[in-house]
Amino acid sequence: MTIRRATVGDADAVRRIAGDSWETDYPSILSRESAESGVEEWYDPARVRGAVEADDELLYVAERGEDTTADAADAADAEEIVGFAHGVVDGNAGAGHVLRLYVHPDARGEGRGRRLLERVRDDLFDRGVDRIHATVLRENDPGNEFYRSFGFERTGEAETTIGGEAYPETNYTLRRTR
Repeated sequence: MTIRRATVGDADAVRRIAGDSWETDYPSILSRESAESGVEEWYDPARVRGAVEADDELLYVAERGEDTTADAADAADAEEIVGFAHGVVDGNAGAGHVLRLYVHPDARGEGRGRRLLERVRDDLFDRGVDRIHATVLRENDPGNEFYRSFGFERTGEAETTIGGEAYPETNYTLRRTR
């Protein structure tokens, strides 16, 4: 598998992976309307394009296939993109945030999520943050376990709005060890 920086051409693949993941992972958590509205808003092509172009955002995609270390200059075939991770640097707070990380349901179990999180984590720490925050819907047991298994510690709870409906989420923090 290859993990590389996303390009503007990857926007449709990111949206497809998010939609398929939400449909698979959240049927008992989110209403269908909320899920559709959330994907529409959060993965709008203009928002994805903005994340690709922003200096303080890191958007990576995982491609199916052989492992390489090069960052591709051009988008690969969108059907080959099977996961993505989105991180943000908050320079004023010395913190980074993992906003989203999804692997397509048909491509799970091969370490892609772990590799995506490692890449975002390493790059956020390389940019000088001393801690990384992540949030997961409280009822998303696999997502919560994923972050805990990676060393993130539960630091509280919050609420997010998706499609006009409020949902509880769990906050996690990973601190840089020096």
